[in-house]
Amino acid sequence: MKRLLGLSTALSLVLAPAAMLAQTQKDAHVGNWKLNVAKSKFNPGPGYKSETRTYEPTADGYKFQGERLNPDGGTEKYGFTVKYDNKDYPVAGKDPGGADTIAIKLVDANNIESTSKKGHEVLYTSKVVVSQDGKVMTITTKGKNPDGEPFDNVQVYDRQ
Repeated sequence: MKRLLGLSTALSLVLAPAAMLAQTQKDAHVGNWKLNVAKSKFNPGPGYKSETRTYEPTADGYKFQGERLNPDGGTEKYGFTVKYDNKDYPVAGKDPGGADTIAIKLVDANNIESTSKKGHEVLYTSKVVVSQDGKVMTITTKGKNPDGEPFDNVQVYDRQ
């Protein structure tokens, strides 16, 4: 009996990281990221002073939590849980672009596309690309802000 319990414990120690690795191979942006302000471009500016992002895997998508320090010094948090089915899911908190829903499409392990809306109106689209070595994530976002002004941002994040 002790041998079976030992084998069961050993298998769980091997399989848990393997499950996480399988999810990471499916979606390379899962993990913790910090904005590299020096490499990011906000048009129009100014950009965030800092931002951290956490992506946790779920059965068929991910849970996202973000926290940023705005140019005025205010801190805001937002998040959502989505599936990779390109359907709209609610955004909780204060999305930086004013969206109340987001839809995610997993293109491949290193590329995601998203559409963010307020009501039924598309505010902006984003392309998320994780480098082949998995250390850098670049998010290119184009659209309009809550005031209807156009923006075109390139945000670069380093894996933590």
